[in-house]
Amino acid sequence: MRLRRSDPGRPGYRRRRRGTGWLFLNPAGDPVRDPDELARLRALVVPPAWRDVWICPWPNGHIQATGVDAAGRKQYLYHPTWREKRDEAKFDHVLEVARRLPTLRARVGRDLDGRGLNRDRVLATVARLLDMGAFRVGNDQYAAGDDPTFGVSTLRPEHARTRRGCVIFEFPAKGGIEQVRLVEDPELCRVLTNLRRRRRGAERLFGYWDGQDWRDVRADEINGYLRDASGGEMTAKDFRTWHATVLAAIELAAAEPARSLTGRRRAVAGVMRGVAELLGNTPTVARTSYVDPRVVDLYHDGVVVTVDPGAPREKAELAVLELLEEA
Repeated sequence: MRLRRSDPGRPGYRRRRRGTGWLFLNPAGDPVRDPDELARLRALVVPPAWRDVWICPWPNGHIQATGVDAAGRKQYLYHPTWREKRDEAKFDHVLEVARRLPTLRARVGRDLDGRGLNRDRVLATVARLLDMGAFRVGNDQYAAGDDPTFGVSTLRPEHARTRRGCVIFEFPAKGGIEQVRLVEDPELCRVLTNLRRRRRGAERLFGYWDGQDWRDVRADEINGYLRDASGGEMTAKDFRTWHATVLAAIELAAAEPARSLTGRRRAVAGVMRGVAELLGNTPTVARTSYVDPRVVDLYHDGVVVTVDPGAPREKAELAVLELLEEA
């Protein structure tokens, strides 16, 4: 099916609650009667909690539906073909990011070697935390809600505590999942300890001294630092996607060989549970949104990454990168 670009600003189908179901209305406001069209609209499974729902009048529109969720955020449902093409581009982009990670990490190391709590040193601290794969960048809207959730840019001082030279993070992350993360990196611990001491009473944990005043770290500053330090387009989410992919590739390589399809599926499911634990997501989200599908496809074809279980992170990442570049 050839897709066409749809525009939610133009007239489309609407829905109205009727009993326990929905009445769908065409752009003219008349009820939709055609059985095939009704089947398409129902198959979209637009979440019941969405309001101000707009549904594309064409079955091949790249955006099939939009709505506003309970938190007031606009959400989108995309055509499966569009989503597949976008995912391919996303994972190809992440491979390009992986090639630039040595450059980024070298810059982060230099900035962390500095003194004080200036902008670059604090942003380097955040970048290294993100490079651990478990932290999200954070969102002001999520942090200010009735049930606030946090990412690295919105963490509060009470979400971090020091113990025996380490820092322990404990905070509710996206989805309400309680995250507990132990950071044993000496350089990070020094900066984090200083931040907790110098910013006592501040609403946000991460901030920097600009020479005159304290500035809270913003998510857009973090992504800007990542782009500048890596020398190309990059966002905080790329870390999570890459680390999820690497972990899945290594764990699948270490799994017991399975000759049957059922056995391989069982192995994949087990690996995705481990990846989900790292990310703080469900196994389904880990597989569909973070792990490069080529890793799973290659595993089913009997091709896995070749790397020693105790190999340094950089060596393991290079092996996974080479595997996917040859796929």
